[in-house]
Amino acid sequence: MAAPAPVFDSPDPSFADLLAARPALAMDPIAGLMVEEVSLARIADVVGTPTWVYSATTLRRRARSLRDALAEAGLDASIHFATKSNPALAVVNLLHQEGLGADVVSEGELRAARAAGVPASGIVFSGVGKTEREMRLALAEDILQLNIESAEEAEMLSAVAASMGKRARCALRVNPDVDAKTHAKITTGLTENKFGVPIAMAPALYAKMCALPGLDPVGLTVHIGSQIAQGVASYRAAYQRLGQLVRELRAAGHPVLRVDCGGGLGIPYRDETPGTPAALAGAIKAGLGDLGVKIMLEPGRWICGPAGVLLARVIVEKQATTRRFVIVDAAMNDLLRPAMYEAWHGILPVSAAAFHAPLSPADVVGPVCESSDTFTKGRDLPALPPNSLVTFLDAGAYGASMSSTYNARPLAAEVMVEGNRFTVIRDRQSHAALIEGQRLPPADHAGWAT
Repeated sequence: MAAPAPVFDSPDPSFADLLAARPALAMDPIAGLMVEEVSLARIADVVGTPTWVYSATTLRRRARSLRDALAEAGLDASIHFATKSNPALAVVNLLHQEGLGADVVSEGELRAARAAGVPASGIVFSGVGKTEREMRLALAEDILQLNIESAEEAEMLSAVAASMGKRARCALRVNPDVDAKTHAKITTGLTENKFGVPIAMAPALYAKMCALPGLDPVGLTVHIGSQIAQGVASYRAAYQRLGQLVRELRAAGHPVLRVDCGGGLGIPYRDETPGTPAALAGAIKAGLGDLGVKIMLEPGRWICGPAGVLLARVIVEKQATTRRFVIVDAAMNDLLRPAMYEAWHGILPVSAAAFHAPLSPADVVGPVCESSDTFTKGRDLPALPPNSLVTFLDAGAYGASMSSTYNARPLAAEVMVEGNRFTVIRDRQSHAALIEGQRLPPADHAGWAT
């Protein structure tokens, strides 16, 4: 059963409001909706739809804004982009050029970060279920840090590192039991969540890690959730608790050189008022600024979410009794967030005429054979006849990275825009590629394993 649509207390932002809050977008009276200086209609003509489109200027501007806020707060900090939010090599490489490292959660992301040019010394490996193979790869690459999420994982990493004759630089992920006030599926800092260890257990486990062969504990890490859009009060509470723990560990004679403050800073998809980089830096400084620790951050969505849009084409408009359906060629296999999280994304027509046309409620849906393949219900939109182009906003994070080939739909192309130029950074998947690697079993069972 499809999840119920969220109920909002305020009217949806107007098209003009959505546009004004997104400096990478502009409406040209002739060319229509632009990303930087490139017409989305032009991209649709050349590359087709659905297509992910990223603004290089936005990625750079946001990375610099966060970096500057940390520096202005007097923090000795490094930023490690959460590649799970957008693992496109071109995106990771651009952010590496801006001085960012990478936060990875799998072998695939580690290999992608290295392929994008991120040095091993800038990579942090997070996640609750690292395999022995992944640990061996991380140690062979000599990455900056592995984040430990449990006593069992500490024992496992110790055995792997000792067998390789190495010492694993690691940090203990602490669960501070702080409510991030975000969606239940993306909160990670409560005792009921699978991540990290309860803060009360941390002193004993950290002491054990310091004694285990092959481990080199260097600090603590925390991540309380994603899309935190209620200011920075939750961060402030978490960092205060973390600061107290640092003092306790040091008093016991244990080294704490680094504190990884995680990510999760939200973006305004609709009319949210999330905290700013300056406010986040202030919360870090208040809780940890007097400890002389190296600060690390793992932002993802805040950097790349506003930098991307999903460009789609209308297949048909369908009137069913009192409901108007706009069926587009993008689907839940492309942008999963509305089906999975009941997430709200702004939708803009690409045509300048449609931008100023009369509006009426419509359900925007995709062609996948699931009732949950619904982007929005009852959204005020202009008439959108077949072949009209629409754009889903703030889709640069957890868009392409969560895509699938459900219903045997090829993965969409990805494009990067800079100034008045654009380039394809990932080809549209072919239908042949969908079945590559598959084979029919021999009818006579010859060659079947026993």
